Amino acid sequence: MATVTLKGTPFETVGSLPAVGSSAPDFELVKTDLSVATLADFAGKKLVLNIFPSIDTPTCATSVRKFNESAAALKDVNVVCVSADLPFAAARFCGAEGIDHVDTGSSFRSSFGADYGLTFANGPLQGILSRAIVVVDENGQVLHTEQVAETADEPNYDAALAVLAVLA
Repeated sequence: MATVTLKGTPFETVGSLPAVGSSAPDFELVKTDLSVATLADFAGKKLVLNIFPSIDTPTCATSVRKFNESAAALKDVNVVCVSADLPFAAARFCGAEGIDHVDTGSSFRSSFGADYGLTFANGPLQGILSRAIVVVDENGQVLHTEQVAETADEPNYDAALAVLAVLA
């Protein structure tokens, strides 16, 4: 279990992020066209999982925008923005914002949050995903993780992208 805060109030997640050097847990995420994306779909490519509570909050929306900007310059890297939001919300947001360099994936009908240790176990956000970053190499190995300590804060984009720069 990890303890994170929301505006200073502590809450727990159902587990912990996968360890750096471990194999990334498989996942099923629902794409905006309602098809399913799995870890195997990204085999042979580097992957950044930008995980957050909801696209309809300012910090989450900012993280999608920032990774969209960064992803445009990344070669052989897929960025998937993951939340428990319905795929329709992600499609609406990305369409309205002109976001086209990242993919979105909904965990709404999968065990992604439990498998990655990110589902809030208690508090007002119970049942949705806490803010985190997981970077995976082309062989499915976890290169970098960040569990954002304060849910209202942005992740450390530079740290995640620096891991990818080393691999380039």
